[in-house]
Amino acid sequence: MGILVECPNCKIRSSLSRRVCKCGNKVRKAGSRNYWIEYYLKGKRTRERIGRSKSAAENRLREVQTATAEDRNIQKNKNAVITIGALRDWYLDLPEVKQKRSFKAMAKCIEIVSDHLGEKKYASQISPADIQSFQRNRLSTNTIWGRPAKPATVNRNVANFKAMFNRALDYGIIEINPVIRVKQLEENNVRERLLSEEEFEVLYNHCSAQIKGPVLIAYYLPMRQAEILNLVWGEIDLKNQFIRLGGQRTKNKTGRAIPFNQRIFNYLISLPRPVHGGYVFEQRWWNRREFVKAVNMAGLGEFTFHDLRHCAINNLRLAGNDHFVIKQASGHKTDSAFQRYN
Repeated sequence: MGILVECPNCKIRSSLSRRVCKCGNKVRKAGSRNYWIEYYLKGKRTRERIGRSKSAAENRLREVQTATAEDRNIQKNKNAVITIGALRDWYLDLPEVKQKRSFKAMAKCIEIVSDHLGEKKYASQISPADIQSFQRNRLSTNTIWGRPAKPATVNRNVANFKAMFNRALDYGIIEINPVIRVKQLEENNVRERLLSEEEFEVLYNHCSAQIKGPVLIAYYLPMRQAEILNLVWGEIDLKNQFIRLGGQRTKNKTGRAIPFNQRIFNYLISLPRPVHGGYVFEQRWWNRREFVKAVNMAGLGEFTFHDLRHCAINNLRLAGNDHFVIKQASGHKTDSAFQRYN
């Protein structure tokens, strides 16, 4: 019985005492070496890949030695028999995961990390260094939007990937979470871009008819994009000039009432309203291309739809509303989150 180290160049496995591999590579200084353990099972030599953690290899070897001394069956390392692809498929098929409103975003995050690491890699082969390599790659490689991903985006990718391992650990699918100690990147996602009334009117005039309504509501009311696009007539109280969202419609699952001004009132009553209610907007997916086109034509630089939420909160503040009224309308539960917008 013993621990073997695998050369990252030629994949030859040798004892820990060897400093230089047969291929000439200095194994002891190699940063991406994998550890294996070797033992005999019923007279047959068996080798088991552990991964890049030497301490994990030592712990696993002690388990095998103890099981052999006590004449018990040797349980195989669970991390060494399940691939990243299989783990992902299992996790995304869990009922409690599939019912989440952010399921599609979670699946996309895990897919991005899995594609970088390799679906056929075993869980025992994953190390914090692999995740750090992914972080560096995402921060330096252009996305489909023509720029590298921001730290907040990369953190969401890694957080969902770690959550998958944590859930597998809870269910006994794996024995250890190899990426639990990976630290998040420092984020600076505080947005300070606000539009004046004149700038907004320029933007609004350049918007196509398809997106004018959501843009107008987003500028005056602190609602999220999905809350606006899925707005139904039953949630609109024209008499008292309120939009009332139930808990199932908000991000924090807490219902809230949002007052609207005369301009929003005039816009809403100008829309055709079905007799039996229904959705306010026919199209319930956001046409980002049209919005970016309008932003560029208005000369607003890197202005995003979510920045309109900042504008709405600022507009409520300028209208004389106090801190608590604005928080209630925006749905922020904590002061720390609210301060990023205020």
